[in-house]
Amino acid sequence: MIFEELNLSSSLLKALADMEFVNPTPIQEMAFPVVMSGKDVIGIAQTGTGKTLAYLLPILRQHTFSNQKDPRVLILVPTRELVIQVVEEIRKLTTYMSIRVVGVYGGTNINNQKQQLYDGLDILVATPGRLVDLSMTGILRLKSIQKLVIDEVDEMLNLGFRPQLISLMEIISVRRQNLMFTATLTEEVDLLISDFFSNTCKIEIAPHGTPIEKISQIVYHVPNYFTKVNLLELLLLENDNYNRVLVFVNTKKTADRLFDAINQRFPNRIGVLHSNKSQNFRINALKQFEEGIYRVLVTSDLIARGLDINDVSHVINFEMADTPGDYINRMGRTGRADKEGIVISFVTEKEKINQIAAETLMKKSIQSKPLPPNLVISTVYTEEESPTNLFDKNYHKSSTIRESQGAFHEKKEKNKKVNLGGPGTRNPKFGKQKRQPVPIVRPPKFKF
Repeated sequence: MIFEELNLSSSLLKALADMEFVNPTPIQEMAFPVVMSGKDVIGIAQTGTGKTLAYLLPILRQHTFSNQKDPRVLILVPTRELVIQVVEEIRKLTTYMSIRVVGVYGGTNINNQKQQLYDGLDILVATPGRLVDLSMTGILRLKSIQKLVIDEVDEMLNLGFRPQLISLMEIISVRRQNLMFTATLTEEVDLLISDFFSNTCKIEIAPHGTPIEKISQIVYHVPNYFTKVNLLELLLLENDNYNRVLVFVNTKKTADRLFDAINQRFPNRIGVLHSNKSQNFRINALKQFEEGIYRVLVTSDLIARGLDINDVSHVINFEMADTPGDYINRMGRTGRADKEGIVISFVTEKEKINQIAAETLMKKSIQSKPLPPNLVISTVYTEEESPTNLFDKNYHKSSTIRESQGAFHEKKEKNKKVNLGGPGTRNPKFGKQKRQPVPIVRPPKFKF
């Protein structure tokens, strides 16, 4: 099928041609008529299969011009980067249309965003936290929302946005169409659907955990962190085809530590990105990676979800993902749009359980490769890797109390004093004595 076979307007077809899109993906093809029918839709598809256009195309096809200030379409996404990306996709698709779109997210001046909302808009793309902040100011009214889109809903729930989602869905008009797109359908997502969705149609292209067939998966079993650093540097030095590499770690601390370690070897070719960085820093780091200035981008799972980065040659799991779903999402950053990709994982003995969990979910084993013969194996361990004692205290160690006499012992001389009362009442022979009354002496009276 080609896009011309869908019931798209000439403006959308022209924009798609400018973007060099010819054939819709399976999720786009199947979701289009169902979304157009007005039913609530749950779209489940592998990451990298075009879920964003799957809901944008029918929404834009049904758009009608209006001068009203309040938004009619609300799109919720979990991260700031996704807000920017979705807004950019909408602007590309509406090149030949008159549609006002605004993106709002935290970390920027809320007053500027309030002014944009006051000026009027048709489509609002937002993160849940900033949306709640704006709705409490009174500048944003959500009663006019006709279509609610929740993208990467499972990631939102993982990030703790469930209270905000529930509050927003209770505020928004009941007469709306709900569209939910995700790569993972968890029990928590099912509960959210049962509470707020009705007349739901589920579109599932592939079960969650199905690996993208054009992606090769490799695992190296390494002893410790510093050997991982040596292996990463060796792969980058010996392979020129590692030209656009995403390196995933599990924590922000590890991201900064790894960046400091390899940036000296590859100056001005390494970037780092995580949620502790400022918004401008994050936008610039992502832009420099997409433009090829950065050869490597070290990141947490912040960009493992939803972001479409073109031509990622390799995904390297410097640390194995804590959950199998996160492993699948990381893998989806490469091999996009039917291109081939490579995923390499560095796995320690402690992380093997995470590897097994990912293989169980995919129902496929990951190919193990021996370590390169010229790799330097480090014998130094980080503080987190160092073996811990069995007990918090060493109970076999001798007591530090010198000449201990046990719980019962003779009192020291200074503690043998007897309380004899206050001054003037002590008698060394009889102890405390009864206080004698002091006689009152009055002056004599004189008679004249």
